[in-house]
Amino acid sequence: MDSADSAPVVEVRNLSVTFEDDKGGLQALRGIHFDLHEQEFLCVLGPSGSGKTTLLRVLAGLQPPSEGEVKLHFAGEPRVSLVFQQANLMPWRTVLQNITLPLELAGVDAQVANARAAELVELIGLQGFEHNWPRELSGGMAQRVALARAYIQDPELLLLDEPFGALDALTREKMGAELLHLWQERRTSVLMVTHSISEALLLADRVLVLTARPGRVACDLPVDLPRPRSEETRYSARFAELARRLRGEIE
Repeated sequence: MDSADSAPVVEVRNLSVTFEDDKGGLQALRGIHFDLHEQEFLCVLGPSGSGKTTLLRVLAGLQPPSEGEVKLHFAGEPRVSLVFQQANLMPWRTVLQNITLPLELAGVDAQVANARAAELVELIGLQGFEHNWPRELSGGMAQRVALARAYIQDPELLLLDEPFGALDALTREKMGAELLHLWQERRTSVLMVTHSISEALLLADRVLVLTARPGRVACDLPVDLPRPRSEETRYSARFAELARRLRGEIE
């Protein structure tokens, strides 16, 4: 089933955020309106300062809206995971211990937690690094651990804030492919903030483009590239056409 045909799991309605200060306040977002559907991968693009991270923080429940509302339609308490640009691993815990931390905090049996972690270790290519310390990992490997830690909770909604922004170009491409593989296996509803048009088109079902501050939705573009996708997708004529359109919307 196409994700666009399913009922929305996230509804954002007339969302505005203003940060108050002694100069009357800084409006980060104004009148944001969109849906995110079950199993959909949505990317958010926009210039620096357009409120992309603020939007993510509102969805995560870390920032209250000034106006409007966000509705999450999940059975019971929604399971939401958030991955930042920095991996934020605990240096005194091994790779495996970092991955299992959310389940440990939730009181899940250690044997069950380790079994889930082992599955993710294999899925995301961390075999052989289970007992390494964070200081022994490259930036890309650390972000793999952060993704595995987010996925071990079996989230219904995964929020990604420029998770590969601090990586070099080649590592970033490789991590994009890893994330694509992980999403195709798990089909979690995802909202990802990125500055990369190419990354957004490779990963997303839809791309939202925000204007300069205050951020508003300038474009909601369906990405009609066939799945499954690979690095070769970047070289198709349709990919180039969509990239030109997104670049025009941002500029």
